[in-house]
Amino acid sequence: MATVDAFQHWIYTHPGHTRAERSSAWLSLMDRFGGLTDWIGYEKARANLWHRQLHIFLHPFYYVEYGIAQLGALQVWANSRRDKAEALRAYQQALALGGSRPLPELFQAAGCRLEFTAKTIRPLVELVKAELAKLN
Repeated sequence: MATVDAFQHWIYTHPGHTRAERSSAWLSLMDRFGGLTDWIGYEKARANLWHRQLHIFLHPFYYVEYGIAQLGALQVWANSRRDKAEALRAYQQALALGGSRPLPELFQAAGCRLEFTAKTIRPLVELVKAELAKLN
């Protein structure tokens, strides 16, 4: 999500870019956010990997909503691990508000925070890592 969102931002803030500059920007973001995948022998595919994201072509800047949704879902899940009944109650309360409130208020009603900070994300990452470790 971060790679696609950052790439779209770059594209729209560099309207006169060349094909080579676009590839360079994508590769830089892949280095920044791309993880540990070994692309040796597949450099051309890596440089063009952004083509698989239809959102870039059809729904610019919509892809970030998946990250926002995942942030909320992980927090609701984390809340349910502490107190299932309360997590469900808060989630239902947020759902009942529908689109009547701004997104930060909906998150708050669900017992979550709409913030991409280490304070919010670090515990979620640790929880996911702990759960994944149980699978090994």
